[in-house]
Amino acid sequence: MPRSQKNDNFIDKTFTVLADLVLKVLPTTKEEKEAFCYYRDGMSAQSEGEYAEALENYYEALKIEEDPYDRSYILYNIGLIYASNGEHIKALEYYHQALELNKQLPQALNNIAVIYHYQGIKASKQDKFDISKSLFDKAAEYWLQAIYLAPNNYIEAQNWLKTTGRITN
Repeated sequence: MPRSQKNDNFIDKTFTVLADLVLKVLPTTKEEKEAFCYYRDGMSAQSEGEYAEALENYYEALKIEEDPYDRSYILYNIGLIYASNGEHIKALEYYHQALELNKQLPQALNNIAVIYHYQGIKASKQDKFDISKSLFDKAAEYWLQAIYLAPNNYIEAQNWLKTTGRITN
């Protein structure tokens, strides 16, 4: 049974109905519609914490979806799942793939920075200060890019950059 037929909450049902209407109205190919259905089902599964099911749907969507912009969001969501499962290296790979297709993804830049910052903290706690500094510098680099794209977002990152002397304004 497709996920769209087993959504129990009102918002998911509403989204599913609207998405189905949009798919019927928009002039899209059968493949584009199929890819979107997999993507939609992946998002629904991901929102319910069903990460294995979400990944299956995202991977199926990637097999079909050709549009680089749409593929970037699929890759980004796969990165989110790996990051939430603590698989930071895999998450970084998917965030970078998403950015290769869509340079305008400040959320991917932010998430990369968060991972590098987290790794920097871990290295610092292990008294690996050279590694820690390098990781913090990488985090700063990605946060600066994210802030450039979305200046009103990432306030905590902006504060960290200021307090660590990585930006001055």
